[in-house]
Amino acid sequence: MTRIHDVYRPVETRRQDFREVERSLPLETIRPQVERCQNCGIPFCHGSGCPLGNRIPDQNRAVFAGDLKRAYALLAENDDFPEFTSRVCPALCESCCARELDEESVMIRQSEKLIIDTAFENGWVLPRPPARENGRKAAIIGAGPAGLSAAVTLRRRGWQVTVYEKERKIGGLLRYGIPFFKLDKARIDRRQTLLEAEGIRFVTDTEIGRDISAEYLTRAYDAVVVAIGTPAARDLKIPGRELDGIHLALEFLGGQNRAIGGEIPANPINAKGKRVLVIGGGDTGSDCVGTAIRQGAVSVTQIEIMPKPPETRSPSTPWPQWPYLLRTSSSHLEGCERRWSLNSLRFLGEGAVTGVEIETVDWSFSPEGRPLRFTPKADTREIIPAELVLLAMGFTGVPADNPVVRQLGLSQTQRTALIADPARHIFCVGDCASGASLVVRALASGRAIPLE
Repeated sequence: MTRIHDVYRPVETRRQDFREVERSLPLETIRPQVERCQNCGIPFCHGSGCPLGNRIPDQNRAVFAGDLKRAYALLAENDDFPEFTSRVCPALCESCCARELDEESVMIRQSEKLIIDTAFENGWVLPRPPARENGRKAAIIGAGPAGLSAAVTLRRRGWQVTVYEKERKIGGLLRYGIPFFKLDKARIDRRQTLLEAEGIRFVTDTEIGRDISAEYLTRAYDAVVVAIGTPAARDLKIPGRELDGIHLALEFLGGQNRAIGGEIPANPINAKGKRVLVIGGGDTGSDCVGTAIRQGAVSVTQIEIMPKPPETRSPSTPWPQWPYLLRTSSSHLEGCERRWSLNSLRFLGEGAVTGVEIETVDWSFSPEGRPLRFTPKADTREIIPAELVLLAMGFTGVPADNPVVRQLGLSQTQRTALIADPARHIFCVGDCASGASLVVRALASGRAIPLE
């Protein structure tokens, strides 16, 4: 039996709302899938794939036996937030599944989604307060994935934990970046209730460095954990950038999530009736595509300076590595033109953007097929019309003038990642310590915090 590839609600239905796009597959559908996991000799998914070290073969064995309560107990050993990872994780584990050597990988992520959803439905997910208090206090700056993971880890070790968050609600990019149609924010609220029942305190609408000094935290707490992510988005400083209608991706996505969540009346950036151009080919760009479609865009085009990836695993990323290949999201399937090897030269318009001049580039490749460098291709300039341009080109790190960095006196790497200062009991977790990465890696970073 092969994988089930159609795991989404019908396109015409899901384009009309912001409900989660992925269907919930029942046990009778998942059981034949996890059966394919049972004859694996060496579980690369566990040791090489999952940053959290989930016991995937054991979980799948329990699912196959129909014992979802045991499957949840196994999953919860290493994953504190399965309701998040089973929806937004790209499933690194599946890329190194041994089944991929001769057919297709096991549907690990959908199996975990079944486990955690069943656990919540049956009341198996309960607060887990510490067995004893250790008398020490920790302040965590940032309530994104890494901050939440560090908070859970320290609390269960007996620390009194206070999490400070500058936004109105917790979750970081889980709430203000990832769209509702991938992760319903009620799941974050539900988890917050559990964390508060464990004794974790959340202080929101409070920006460290402005409302409370970071230096004060070092005096008031036994340890300070910095989990501020990578707040600086990569901009596109080409002529015409000042025109109206050009926005960073998170301005667009965050506005939509705040509107749906009731924090503001409506998204100030609206794609309705407009031709939308998304510059950047990654997951954030894909999220912009899906959001623009739901807002009623006339058309959506996504361009990328990188070359079009191969349809199948590139030789440059042999198994069990995360494969370099073309990825098509649920949003792309909803109606989007995708183009590659395009360099943006200037924005056009008077007052407001009306288009972007681009040119085709030629790429040189390594012997294994990895793109190395590009050169402009002569006589290939053209204009892509657009009344709304969304910049989704990733993040550049933590600015040196960030108030938290400045007030704590933290050093940074050449790539602006923060360096912990254990001698002063200051620790850094997640993207701010490693550079922009995945939610699951941020969670793993929080769990690995070196404080007992």
